[in-house]
Amino acid sequence: MPNHIQPATITDLDALAPLFDGYRQFYRQPPDLPRARAFLAERIERGESLILLARDDDGAGLGFTQLYPLFSSVRAVRTWLLNDLFVAPSARRRGVAGALLRTAAEQARERGAASLSLSTALDNAPAQALYESLGWRRESGFCEYSLGL
Repeated sequence: MPNHIQPATITDLDALAPLFDGYRQFYRQPPDLPRARAFLAERIERGESLILLARDDDGAGLGFTQLYPLFSSVRAVRTWLLNDLFVAPSARRRGVAGALLRTAAEQARERGAASLSLSTALDNAPAQALYESLGWRRESGFCEYSLGL
């Protein structure tokens, strides 16, 4: 279990960027630490996302989640998208992901969100099991599409 989870700031980039690069590699992207660092720095500097960083007692990064604010026009409410969740391989099976998910829900609630959503790869069964164990429900009423630009 992580000892500290808090919103990341620009001073956290040294701990955060390798985790984000690992996340991108998990989704079959080539390693690119400078790109990962620049992307995160831009999100933080512009206030475009909420990044929660889990650390151990020594300050080492264990995992992170990144949330983006959205709105539901139909419901006329603010929602949040939990877009990224990653735990370092050495920290897995220690409760880090669950703690990050619970903290993400608390932070979204505190910021006035009516709901929190996420998507994951269809073959990511361990993540799906974790989400469902924490009360997340699999969406069945909508199909998700994307358009590359």
